[in-house]
Amino acid sequence: MCVNRLQLLVLFGLAASGLRLVRGMHVYTSGEQEAVNGTDVRLKCTFESKENINPAQLTVSWTFRPLGPGHDESVFFYQEKAYPPGEGRFRKKAVWAGDIMAGDASIIIREVKFTFNGTFTCQVKNPPDVHGHPGTVKLTVVYSASFSEIVVVAGIILGAIAIIMVVMILVLSIRRCRRQRHHERDSEYSQRERKDPTMW
Repeated sequence: MCVNRLQLLVLFGLAASGLRLVRGMHVYTSGEQEAVNGTDVRLKCTFESKENINPAQLTVSWTFRPLGPGHDESVFFYQEKAYPPGEGRFRKKAVWAGDIMAGDASIIIREVKFTFNGTFTCQVKNPPDVHGHPGTVKLTVVYSASFSEIVVVAGIILGAIAIIMVVMILVLSIRRCRRQRHHERDSEYSQRERKDPTMW
């Protein structure tokens, strides 16, 4: 009985002294995002921490898991300054675009490729607020034809339509000419019949 009272007193004392328990970090991302092949894309990641932000201790890490077979790969790390990857598929591709004091841990991926299809994970830690679920962004890179390719395709389609129209006009003109000739022959024959009395 004494032990229970002692435990209650200790818990009450901790609560009264204002000691806060560590709460989980909340990280928010878009969930899914689409980007055109060869363009830059901003992977947005924002966070809320119950603790005051300490720039010296706060860390942001971005990782990538491809759609197909493969392992997790480091994309970006931030602690007081940006640490982009020195090797791998994201070398010279990942750029810091966040502001930790505003709760922003976003990055930009430059000139995305089809090999960037996969899931990007954003994890933020602000000790002692280090618990919580990371945010994920499923990136889908889509194909878009360049302007010159669009012009070529449009030219081919318009050229084909023009050829079909010319052929149709020629066919209709030839039919019309034949009908007209046939009609003229019939008219001449009928006029001859009227003029020639020996026909009867």
